[in-house]
Amino acid sequence: MARADDWGLNVYGASYHFDRDKAKAMGLTHEINPGLGVRWRREANESWDYFADAGFYRDSKANEAAVTGAGGLWHATDHLRLGAALVLLKSDTYNHNKAFVAPLPVAAYDGRRVSFNMVYMPKWQDINKTNQVGFWLTFWLP
Repeated sequence: MARADDWGLNVYGASYHFDRDKAKAMGLTHEINPGLGVRWRREANESWDYFADAGFYRDSKANEAAVTGAGGLWHATDHLRLGAALVLLKSDTYNHNKAFVAPLPVAAYDGRRVSFNMVYMPKWQDINKTNQVGFWLTFWLP
């Protein structure tokens, strides 16, 4: 589906915390996470795409979060993409409002005009105290 250079509008949307009781005790109760961003992608070859994202959204504690990152997606099937990204995140909720970089696994179901994206954010020391997934859509510009 990807061409030489594609630009898309990211519409951030949702998260799910696996450890429900711990997330609730920490105030991570907002699983609707609205926000906007942009995505650029370039086809590396017939099996891989490169991408870069930047945006803002409301995190699971209703704080504004800024995110930017870049990575690669392998074409597992005609529509399924699997890969990883190096992500820079800054939010009052995570890491005491100090920006941090993390490698994160990502997946996407790539349609002609819309991609459904998912990221897994594992529990990691005091930076991220719960395991969760995040979901968003990318609307590809004509």
